[in-house]
Amino acid sequence: MAAAPDFRAPSPDDLFEFPALWQGWVTKPVLLAVLGALAVCAFAWAAYSRPKLVPRGAQNVGEYVYLFVRDQIARPFLGRDADRWMPLLLSLFLLILVWNLLAVVPLLQFPVTARASFPWVLAIAVYLVKLYVAFTRHGVFRYLKGMMFPPGLPRALAIVLYAPLELVYFFVTAPFTHAVRLLANMFAGHTLLAFFSAVGFWFLIERPTLPGFAVGVLGVAMTIVLTAFEIFIQFLQAYLFTMLAAMYVGSSLRPEH
Repeated sequence: MAAAPDFRAPSPDDLFEFPALWQGWVTKPVLLAVLGALAVCAFAWAAYSRPKLVPRGAQNVGEYVYLFVRDQIARPFLGRDADRWMPLLLSLFLLILVWNLLAVVPLLQFPVTARASFPWVLAIAVYLVKLYVAFTRHGVFRYLKGMMFPPGLPRALAIVLYAPLELVYFFVTAPFTHAVRLLANMFAGHTLLAFFSAVGFWFLIERPTLPGFAVGVLGVAMTIVLTAFEIFIQFLQAYLFTMLAAMYVGSSLRPEH
């Protein structure tokens, strides 16, 4: 760093704040969110609208994705109800995955889910579905009573400790962690990629010096490694978010499990 004292690491304002492009609210993340949603719609239309007996191209990829979501996410948590909830789970998985992968697309290079509003909207939507299923299927009082006072637990212990903890988890912790887990991982990954990319650009292109050459090469190498790792994390976070959505819906359908 002594060789280039003017180097400045990218700040959160540089990475996550964007000027309005239109009407004061249309920004780069909003445009990328719309682009990602349209890409998912186009892929779904190409893959599922006219299925052939022998799948090829987009249908082939679409069937692999469908089977993955059904067998690895829906069926373990929803059992016989898995097929009924596949439209929601498949849409969530594809949308989050595409939004995440935009971080490594040249020129676009921003994960939509690193902006808090988008994970929050998805998490709140899942939470409202969870509440609707639980309360319409079991009734508000019956569902909450079964949640706070499970069979076999002493009533005094439930009142003093278990019931308050369950209420906090049900109404606060569950939706909060659902959104924050996705947000934090995408935020951190984008920050790291931006930092090492800036290091490589500064020491190899902007201010190349002999002492700084090794630092620049290290920055480029770390960018390549972290990009590959980030793609894995982007897929993993889409999987985890969708898995938690399936788990929440499953717990509303069959709270005893």
